Amino acid sequence: MPEKCRVGVCGFDPMLVKAYAAANMRACWWHIPDALFEEFDMKPGMKVSGKLLKIYSGITGAEESAPNEAFEWECAKETGRVVLLPSDFITKYKVTAFKFFEMNLEKIDGKDVAPGKEVQSKNWWPDDKMKLDYTLDYIE
Repeated sequence: MPEKCRVGVCGFDPMLVKAYAAANMRACWWHIPDALFEEFDMKPGMKVSGKLLKIYSGITGAEESAPNEAFEWECAKETGRVVLLPSDFITKYKVTAFKFFEMNLEKIDGKDVAPGKEVQSKNWWPDDKMKLDYTLDYIE
């Protein structure tokens, strides 16, 4: 069974995101919840898979889309704490560092997350913190 979590997306200025995504380079990422980082002894290059349920706007805090699609993303080569977003995903959903994701994390490095139960992450991003004071739009 999965661990349900909500995370803030991190990344570069949207102009750099545009260029980095076009060059298929690292542009946006999110941080694995602390408890999972410790439990799975996260290492660079590990794969994290699950289902992306919702994408929220950092401008309004409202749900922008509900992809409900499976993913398998890789941790950065420097650390297991950072999960990188593929360039095609960034351009498909117009992702910037001013978005939030709600997702189910199902497997890390091929091992089940929360086997036999469904849990909510202790690092759940609260609703009242999803409307940011400053944002920049995605640049196509």
